[in-house]
Amino acid sequence: MNPGWGFMSMPWTYAGLKRNALGLVISGCFFAMLFALARNDWANDASPIRTVEAIDATVKSAQWGKGSHGTIYVLFLENGSPVLINDDRPHLIDSHVSIERVTRDNGFIFYRFPE
Repeated sequence: MNPGWGFMSMPWTYAGLKRNALGLVISGCFFAMLFALARNDWANDASPIRTVEAIDATVKSAQWGKGSHGTIYVLFLENGSPVLINDDRPHLIDSHVSIERVTRDNGFIFYRFPE
């Protein structure tokens, strides 16, 4: 039995933490970034919708997700800007569709297919 790994002893040392400091810092930053993104998403979902505008777009491609995430469509707006929209309903590639630009009170903008 290894005496360094006994019930009352600590499995880590200052030298071990110092040797792994870069990995710990990177891991900490990664988890802080995930928390910030999740917090931002919750804030956007809680903010009420200010405006909904109908705009025209063209469906260019589709990526079928695994599980219950639906399909992610790449569309090009009238001005050529690409947008991503997640939707469960089928849409034909190269078809012209009407989508909605939704603006929330906090300024967050997203696009969706009309209900």
